[in-house]
Amino acid sequence: MRGILIFDHLNDVIFTKCDRAFACHVQKLATAQGLLSEIRGDDDSCPIPSANVIMQLFSPIITSEHVMTSQFGNSYTSMKCHNGTNLVFDEFMSYTFLYISTDGVEIMRRKLGICVFVVKHLCGPNIDRLKSNRRLTSLVSLLLDAWTHLYGCEQTVLLEAVEQLSINSDLSTATLKVLHEASDKLKAQPELANHHVLVLVEHKFLSLYSSKNAQDLSASDILLMVLLCWVANGKGKDGTTEFQEKDEDEDLLIESSMFNKEDHMPSHRHVDSLSNPMSVDIADLFEGSRDSSMYDLKSLAEDSLCKHLVLLESTNGFSANAVYIYRLAEGINLLTIVEVTNLGTSSGLYDSFYYLNVINGLQLQKDIDDIRPAFDNLDMAIKKALESIRKNKLGVNNDVDMCHKRLQVKWDFVRKKYTELIKTRDPQSILQIESNTSGFTETMKELFRLTCFNDNFLKLGTDVVLTVSRLVRQKLLDFSDFFRVKALKNFTLGSKTSLTINKYLEEFPGLVHFMYIDRTMHRLTTPTLDFSSPETLALTTRKIWAMVDQSRTHLQEGILSVMWKDTTFNYAYFLWFEDSSGSPLKCKTYMNHLIKNFPVPGILCGDYYRKLAETCFPKISINKIRIYELYCVHLGLATPSCVLEHSRRLAATICEVTGFSNNPADIL
Repeated sequence: MRGILIFDHLNDVIFTKCDRAFACHVQKLATAQGLLSEIRGDDDSCPIPSANVIMQLFSPIITSEHVMTSQFGNSYTSMKCHNGTNLVFDEFMSYTFLYISTDGVEIMRRKLGICVFVVKHLCGPNIDRLKSNRRLTSLVSLLLDAWTHLYGCEQTVLLEAVEQLSINSDLSTATLKVLHEASDKLKAQPELANHHVLVLVEHKFLSLYSSKNAQDLSASDILLMVLLCWVANGKGKDGTTEFQEKDEDEDLLIESSMFNKEDHMPSHRHVDSLSNPMSVDIADLFEGSRDSSMYDLKSLAEDSLCKHLVLLESTNGFSANAVYIYRLAEGINLLTIVEVTNLGTSSGLYDSFYYLNVINGLQLQKDIDDIRPAFDNLDMAIKKALESIRKNKLGVNNDVDMCHKRLQVKWDFVRKKYTELIKTRDPQSILQIESNTSGFTETMKELFRLTCFNDNFLKLGTDVVLTVSRLVRQKLLDFSDFFRVKALKNFTLGSKTSLTINKYLEEFPGLVHFMYIDRTMHRLTTPTLDFSSPETLALTTRKIWAMVDQSRTHLQEGILSVMWKDTTFNYAYFLWFEDSSGSPLKCKTYMNHLIKNFPVPGILCGDYYRKLAETCFPKISINKIRIYELYCVHLGLATPSCVLEHSRRLAATICEVTGFSNNPADIL
């Protein structure tokens, strides 16, 4: 039984995603309490519970959650029921996220955190959009299914790190040159000036070219693109959504017919003559158009763009972007990511929502002393947004101009009342503020929609992006089979073409598998899971996934290195820190009590590793700290001393196969 629910501050249901067991259970509860008439038919015909029924059933617990959060600043994290059902809570912008399931609390926390991640990037601070936008609701549901599926089978999603697809330097340079040329064509259009052009092969990163002034893409942004590509290529079952668990296949009742495309699963065809392209094979990439027979489109549906508006987070703030996904070949996607408005507007409005939410919480707690700094931050954020709109002449659009003026008037009044409250501490001012906050918030939502999430932005660049995407496809078509096979078996890593991951593993007798992650950049280096038989692969995969879960459990207890074994394998996990020169940094802080409120380990639910480094080394700039993780799986006969020696040597020599410089680390 599984169900994810999102409630607003009035306990209205904004979003529902559930399996049949949950729907039937809710129907029975509603019938028992007289909210519904007697259920007719069998359980297979249970419809999705209505929002009104869900609100009535869950209002007591959601109201209690709101009180605990607003009055005491001590929100619920989870609850356990007598029948083994768990409830896990999360919050974002005063919206309550609730996950009900019989799963373990930790995996539920992660899944609900992924839900918050997806909603934040697709809706921004205006989650109410889910209530009226069916297409958006379906997309959120599909992305949650994408994550659930890939989390169970892809190391990059399991570890929340980006894996580079390694190809020889000639082809790498040629691919980057193709993207550079595509970028030059896009820059000719002013509305497409700030952009990224990215190629993903299956779930691996191949190449990226960014225009000069575009905001940097983070690792979490790229992982979001992986999920979007999975959905765009119709990898869901017959276009419907599911909770795709490893142990269950219960159908979801949410309708999601927006991507009824052919199921494009990875091809296992033989490697063609370009399985190891050399310079001579690449030389004609830029000799003009290819013969038309080389550019055969299977269908018009495949020669189209899948388009989304998303909010991405950079070091400078949140930016609104249009994402265009184009299928270059089976399993290979070109993503064109275009900033649709300036950073000052998008980050200013987002921060305004954030600080308004903070200040509302302080008002409910009657904490007037802390209102002043929150008000100052809110004032700065709104000024930043309004001035940016004026400076960049976004008000040329009549709707934007009118909304901009309304917000300025409403903010002038609210700001005056906050100034009076801070000066006089008169509770009457709070009542006047609260009576005007609703209209002020609605105007902010409207301005955010017009300037950041306006669907018209997707139409502006479609023709140009589609034309450029076709050219990229034409130039890279000859190498698509090679890219795809490399994604299935990423065996050659790094700049030394003679050194493969298999040869590298031969230097470590007894080492079955390893996963090395540079957590500064969240870059993953690992062999592809490729064993002698499907049975061996399934067994080993289950044990590797269990090892990651076990390691994370220890990490959340403040344990940074651990070794253990079972009847088959010997496992080891290490996390360590270095300074910018490669010298080890030793954490002398007792972290157990400090990390209880951390997000789950990873980066999608919040950068766990950054928070860990800041906690361990509060006096050192985070930009001067390097963070690394290493997982090792040895045969069970390996001794602890052998495992430790291999781990140290692997950490010191991994640059030989990645091509990235590294320094030896004192793991323990």
